[in-house]
Amino acid sequence: MKRGFGSDNHSGVHPRIMEALLAANVEHAPSYGTDEWTEKANQEFRRQFGPDAQVYFVFNGTAANVTALRAITRPYQSVFCADVAHINVDECGAPEQMAGCKLIPLPTVNGKLQLAELEKAFIRRGDQHYSQTQALSITQPTELGTTYSMDELRVLIAWAKSKKLWVHIDGSRLSNAAYYLGKSLREITADLGVDVVSYGGTKNGLMMGEAVVFFNKTLAEDFKYIRKQSSQLPSKSRFIAAQFLAYFQNDLWKDIAGNSIGMARLLYEEARHIPGVEIRCAPEGNAVFAKIPQAWVKALREHYFFYVWDENTFECRWMTSWDTTADDIHTFVKLLKELAR
Repeated sequence: MKRGFGSDNHSGVHPRIMEALLAANVEHAPSYGTDEWTEKANQEFRRQFGPDAQVYFVFNGTAANVTALRAITRPYQSVFCADVAHINVDECGAPEQMAGCKLIPLPTVNGKLQLAELEKAFIRRGDQHYSQTQALSITQPTELGTTYSMDELRVLIAWAKSKKLWVHIDGSRLSNAAYYLGKSLREITADLGVDVVSYGGTKNGLMMGEAVVFFNKTLAEDFKYIRKQSSQLPSKSRFIAAQFLAYFQNDLWKDIAGNSIGMARLLYEEARHIPGVEIRCAPEGNAVFAKIPQAWVKALREHYFFYVWDENTFECRWMTSWDTTADDIHTFVKLLKELAR
């Protein structure tokens, strides 16, 4: 498959990260996170997220979310999340089956949770017949390509804290949000009072691997057991750690996020005035959502793969990644213009 706009999961491994993997592939090293690469990566995470960050590597994003939610809830408790959240729509019920908690999806505006909906849903406290909400999960950026502003985050997190709820961020693309907002990773997480983050690597140029990052030490106390019981303790931890180490060094993460977002913006600017193309909003991450005539889908997919997000309206999701080029965008837009004639 050549480069397309299907997903940032489709992209290959960034060359500098591949180099780091090869460099780590020498001799023997202690297992289960006791190697030098893991220690260096942990130090780098603390540099990026703050000195209180406690980091645990897992294999994939669903595992990061499930294990994080296991750490902050009990089986009789529930989690508020967006109706379009990945944990609600695209994880095959894993959070509920494996974490044991109940998800309560709430209506959103362009993928963003609304305070009024949270207030409306926060009911029946202490009622033994009703699942007790214990956490708020925020997807940043959202599944619809929008990014919560700093003020929006402050409002939601302050509300959660006032209700004594833990705050989880599903951050599979959190680096893109930080880049878009012009903030550090610490500023959009720990400094705002977030308790735990599922931090993505695979969508951002890594071969595989995610990180569960705790800022609340109490919640992290038993996480090593949760991770092991969930079959997510990497034996050869150095190969995940080495990737994250390279990802953060010399601000590679910013280069990757910058290209991903820059190419999405270019696609938006080039495509938004084409007759027949109706774009939801300007991208605030690396996704462009656009409605196009149904007849165009097959013709476009013959050249560039992408997903139809909504089969009823034929709203499509065009995603860019670290290796998307301006030529990819210009060629795709040329095809759109030809179809629009």
